[in-house]
Amino acid sequence: MDVDFFAEKILILDFGSQYTQLIARRVREAKIYCEIHPFNMTLEAIEAFSPKGIILSGGPASIYDTDAPFADAGIFDLGMPVLGICYGMQFMTHLRGGVVAQSGDREYGNATMTIRDDRDLFHGFEKDAEWTVWMSHGDRIDQMPEGFEALAGSKNSPVAAMADTSRRFFGVQFHPEVAHTPEGPKILANFLFHICGCEPSWTMASFVRRTVEAMRAQLGNERVICGLSGGVDSSVTAVLLHEAIGDNLSCILVDNGLLRKGEARKVVEVFQEYYGIDLHLVDASELFLGSLKGVTDPEEKRKIIGREFIRCFEKKAAELGSAKYLAQGTLYPDVIESVSFKGPSATIKSHHNVGGLPEVMNLKLVEPLRELFKDEVREVGIELGLPRELVMRQPFPGPGLAIRILGEITPERLSILREADVIVLDEIKIAGLYEKVWQSFAVLLPVRTVGVMGDERTYEHVIAVRVVDSLDAMTADWSKIPYQVMGRISNRIINSVKGVNRVVYDISSKPPSTIEWE
Repeated sequence: MDVDFFAEKILILDFGSQYTQLIARRVREAKIYCEIHPFNMTLEAIEAFSPKGIILSGGPASIYDTDAPFADAGIFDLGMPVLGICYGMQFMTHLRGGVVAQSGDREYGNATMTIRDDRDLFHGFEKDAEWTVWMSHGDRIDQMPEGFEALAGSKNSPVAAMADTSRRFFGVQFHPEVAHTPEGPKILANFLFHICGCEPSWTMASFVRRTVEAMRAQLGNERVICGLSGGVDSSVTAVLLHEAIGDNLSCILVDNGLLRKGEARKVVEVFQEYYGIDLHLVDASELFLGSLKGVTDPEEKRKIIGREFIRCFEKKAAELGSAKYLAQGTLYPDVIESVSFKGPSATIKSHHNVGGLPEVMNLKLVEPLRELFKDEVREVGIELGLPRELVMRQPFPGPGLAIRILGEITPERLSILREADVIVLDEIKIAGLYEKVWQSFAVLLPVRTVGVMGDERTYEHVIAVRVVDSLDAMTADWSKIPYQVMGRISNRIINSVKGVNRVVYDISSKPPSTIEWE
């Protein structure tokens, strides 16, 4: 019998740090369930959640700002371990009677920290040894609260880590959750296991079994409709629900004419023919392309695609009849966006595949993946036996190729982009890079350039190749793929795709650019 992973859980209170989701990912990677909630979560709600420990995230504010975020002081009277990270440590210090002051020199980036106490948080570390950590702060601890002792220090932060071991309160000025703190996972593991006494019970095999049981109990014999795009989230949602309710699941795939080459056929093959899922393909290519004719503004493209998608989906769902539930591949970052008050997660994407459907169709929502991050969804897909090629598929935008064609969308321009896109993905896979990079794709630019093919002058289209590295798409850096790979991509596109005579490589990062071009 599995340990109940919902009993073994950690609460993360979000003070607006750009790294808050990374904290959660690190905790989940240690096989402990956790949730992120706003810093002003009520004490009653915290007690009802009943965590085995609380982590206070960092944040951009100073504790002395007029609008500085303050959590309920009662969290320190619950008798459970608390770990404050950066601002969370400063909040703990201020609330417990210590002194936080502006640092003479802002400490940002790699720093060398010396450990003075090798117990508890630094259990297993060598005392007096130096470790590399990632700092990002303008304030520091000048005077610790009563009962606290310094565990570590750096040049600019004499109190880089502190603890009141009798009450199990801990604070670190650095960020253990980021990759730039190499020993960060070990520090977090000490808090989770050594201090909080958690058991590693959060596994995707256990999640699948429990979710299938829960869906069967919740849905009974009711019919559920699921929008299937062929992407990772909707695919895993569909197969997970099919495990639970079988033929009571009906999936709808809307071919809007903006999918990649052969995509609709592949989705039908996998889900209808292999899994035996009740899948209904709606060919709406002419409808979408007609509505997009002459449209060049990217936001207008998104609105048109979203509107037509809802109409097509609603019409097909009505034909199927009697459904009471709509399944969506909502993930945990989407949930966080809806509750966070501060930080980068406050902006919600405007192109969610099925945005607006619940209001239009008056169906109850089923969101079996709403507790998972993307990497966990991939693990669930593997657990369910989905093809690795599908499970490890790179993200594909809801509006499809429409936002990878700059300017007007026409059948001719779609054909050019599809053929170029196939070559980009093929060469990235041949080079063994597909699962190492976040995204790789082609973009058709709204310009033509002069070229020479054979003895003739050409004046044809330009393809931009975009390959980026990222953890969560909130930030991204352009991938330094080998020149030989760039060369093969360029040669194949120019030689094979009629209408293209130039290929360029996008070397911009996010921010200031975005991953997609529109």
